[in-house]
This record gives sequence, structure tokens and C-alpha cells, in this order.
Amino acid sequence: MRFVPPKSVGQQDLQCLHRVRSRLVACRTQLVNQIRGLLAEYGIVLPQHVGQLRSGLPAVLEDAENQLTSFGRQLLRGLYEELAQLEEKMEAADRQIKLVFQGREDCQRIGAVEGVGPVTATAIVAAISNGQAFENGRQFAAWLGLVPRQNSSGGKARLLGISKRGDPYLRTLLIHGARSGVYRAKNKTDKRSLWIMDKQQRLGTTKACVAVANKNARIVWSLIARDQVYRPAA
Repeated sequence: MRFVPPKSVGQQDLQCLHRVRSRLVACRTQLVNQIRGLLAEYGIVLPQHVGQLRSGLPAVLEDAENQLTSFGRQLLRGLYEELAQLEEKMEAADRQIKLVFQGREDCQRIGAVEGVGPVTATAIVAAISNGQAFENGRQFAAWLGLVPRQNSSGGKARLLGISKRGDPYLRTLLIHGARSGVYRAKNKTDKRSLWIMDKQQRLGTTKACVAVANKNARIVWSLIARDQVYRPAA
């Protein structure tokens, strides 16, 4: 088992901020799904994207020709106001995270890696501080559950899907960031982008995102554990 040293008060505060933000994101997702489900009962379908629902719902409430009753409009208007309040709280949490990111040199060094922004950088520092609990980047990636599970027998190694052990919040942030890196690698000629496109062609987009997340985790550990500055591959 891999044990992380006790957190400082500052780390605990930062991790609490991330937990609050994570709850707000989950509540928003739940609320958006509920709004779309209720509208579907009246035969009204809105896109899944949060921004499109936010911009499209007022027009639905003002449309007198749809099948919404006055009671239904009032109910959905209340849900729309709840959504706006949730997003205001999320924006406030993001502003706090950005302030922490700007005030910490270690977070900024991590944030220089493609696919690792202020949210991911501050979450990593809150979780592992300087990374000294791990001997190398592979141990950190394994702690996050970004390495393949093995089912070996009779000298024959079989690699399965990723283990998904460790911190699911950090793993999710790294994979989401890696996904943006995979999509942006198209039409680029640097070594990292070529490596990403090769992974995508051979393994598919999903596995390529996991591979990039694994690579980013190892780079991040090296930056904070060895006090290094990120140097992108030419």
C-alpha cells in the first residue's frame, strides 16, 4: 500500500475547496438531467450541453405554443434559477482556485504541462504536496489507477484495463485534461503531438487519453518531486 504523508492545514483547506466544487459540479449535472427529463415529458427536447440548455430554456418558458402548463412553467423557472445559483457558486470556487494557483509557484510549474490547468494542478498539490511519498512517476501513476491491471499465469503476462485505484477525482481531472490534449494534437508536428496521434491511431481515442493522462502524471511528479521546470518537446 502507498501512504501519503499527513496533510498540512493549507492542503486540507485546498482539498475542501475542491470537494465543494466537485459536489457543485455533480449537483449541476443532476439538475440539468432532471430539467431535460421533465421537458421530455412534454415533448420538448434540449441538447445535453449545459450551455445550450442554459440558453435554450428561457425561450422554452416564453414559448406560449408548446405544451407546458402554467404550473409546469413555474416549476421549471424555479429549476432554472437554481441552476443559475449553482453556476454562480461554481464560478466563485473557480476564482478561489485560480487565486491559489497564481500564488503558488509549484502549481504554476505543474500547470505548464499540456492538459493540466489550475484546477488539476491545485488538486494534485492538495493531495500529494511535494510528491516525496513516491519513488518515481510510475508509482504516482499507479496510485492514481492509471496503469493496466495484470492477470499473469504460467509466465504469460496479460494486461487488462486500468486498475482505477487511488484518487478518482485526480484521475478524472487528468483524463479530462488529456482528452483536450488528444483533440488538439491534430495538425501539429512536435514530438508530443506525433506520439499522441500514433497512440490514437493504434489504440483508439479513449486509450490514447488514458496513455496521455499516465504520461502527464509522471511528468507532474517529476516537476514537483525534483523541483524542475517543464520543457515541452520540440
